[in-house]
Amino acid sequence: MVHTSLANNKHYTCLIYIPSSSTSSPTHHLFVSRIMEVNMYTRFLVVLCVVMARFSYASRNEFEVVKHLNRLNKPPVKSIKSPDGDIIDCVLISHQTAFDHPSLKNHTIQMRPNVHPEGMHYENMKESSQTRETITQLWQLNGKCPKGTIPIRRTTKEDILRASSMKNYGKKSSLSTVAHPNSVDLDLINHSGHEHAIAFVEGEFYGAKTSMNVWNPQIQQTNEFSLSQIWLLGGSFASDLNSIEAGWQVSPDLYGDHNTRFFTYWTSDAYQSTGCYNLLCSGFIQINNEIALGASISPMSKYQGSQYDISLLVWKDPEQGNWWMQFGHGNVLGYWPGSLFSYLTTSASMIQWGGEVVNSADDGQHTTTQMGSGHFPEEGFGKSSYFRNVQIVDGSNSLRNPKHIDMFTEQPNCYDVQTGKSKDWGNYIYYGGPGRNPNCP
Repeated sequence: MVHTSLANNKHYTCLIYIPSSSTSSPTHHLFVSRIMEVNMYTRFLVVLCVVMARFSYASRNEFEVVKHLNRLNKPPVKSIKSPDGDIIDCVLISHQTAFDHPSLKNHTIQMRPNVHPEGMHYENMKESSQTRETITQLWQLNGKCPKGTIPIRRTTKEDILRASSMKNYGKKSSLSTVAHPNSVDLDLINHSGHEHAIAFVEGEFYGAKTSMNVWNPQIQQTNEFSLSQIWLLGGSFASDLNSIEAGWQVSPDLYGDHNTRFFTYWTSDAYQSTGCYNLLCSGFIQINNEIALGASISPMSKYQGSQYDISLLVWKDPEQGNWWMQFGHGNVLGYWPGSLFSYLTTSASMIQWGGEVVNSADDGQHTTTQMGSGHFPEEGFGKSSYFRNVQIVDGSNSLRNPKHIDMFTEQPNCYDVQTGKSKDWGNYIYYGGPGRNPNCP
């Protein structure tokens, strides 16, 4: 007898030998008894076959998970236990995951950018006395990584098992994660499950800069997230989209908690097969030993209290063609090699600043997952989330104020966005919202 068991869409075949009943049985009763014994024996073997198939799959799956962990977690020079439970491994710069990429096997690490954008003095403009620049990462309380290494958040087996599949771990799911401000089919966008409140500019850009305050928005479902970031986009909103992204996020599925974490992302094919969060695949090359991508940020802004923000600058090196990222004042983290991209090898055609959430609507109602502070932009400073000193890098490698900023949101009664300009903050953006409320059912 041949029995086929299906375990997690994998077929396992058992060949079961059943001894034939004797035709010389003296009575019908003995014959029936023999048949019953054979049937019981068959059932036992079928059950045993299924158990062995599942055990075989589980063992194989466990082996694949361990192999993937070994690829991600490079041997550390030093490890630091963060107060939030993370392990931060200090890994030699030359051993980071970036160099697993085929095109980067013989890459020579660029240890500093050739040039910074002109006009960096702009960030020293007068700021509100309530705005602070004291953001740290929790792991830094317990140590620091030696020079020549970079801090990498250690991936655990539980991290991988939370993902829908090992292949999808550390990746965004689809093109719906980008706001389509020029789309006329808002119904299609709303059904994607991703909602945005963004400001954007279109043209030819070589970088972007801003300061954004950091919050800890509440997440309703573990399969939802809330993030605030910069997008630098090239190509059309189709399978050829190039994107570089950086900001902060709360994502229980990705990290296993509700902490606010600094993150980056990239893709060169609209999230189909390339790119990932942080250092969870090859691509971004880190050179900085002080900031860990994916690590928790502290402290948080408080409603009607102190506001804490982070400054981000992403720009294209006009000589080498790499896209560099700077965190805070002078903290150059690393770069995305230009060779990773198609459209972004030249310039970005759109820049977006704002927030994004996942609305799973599991109970048939809009999610209560918050964007930004969880309050609408009209509440203003100390209550709403913001981007201040919003700038772009032009073709002369100079920081400039955008000439015109447009806005976009799918459901303004759930999450909204406003823009403005002032002497102290230059161009600024307020955005966010609570999700479900009487006007957002």
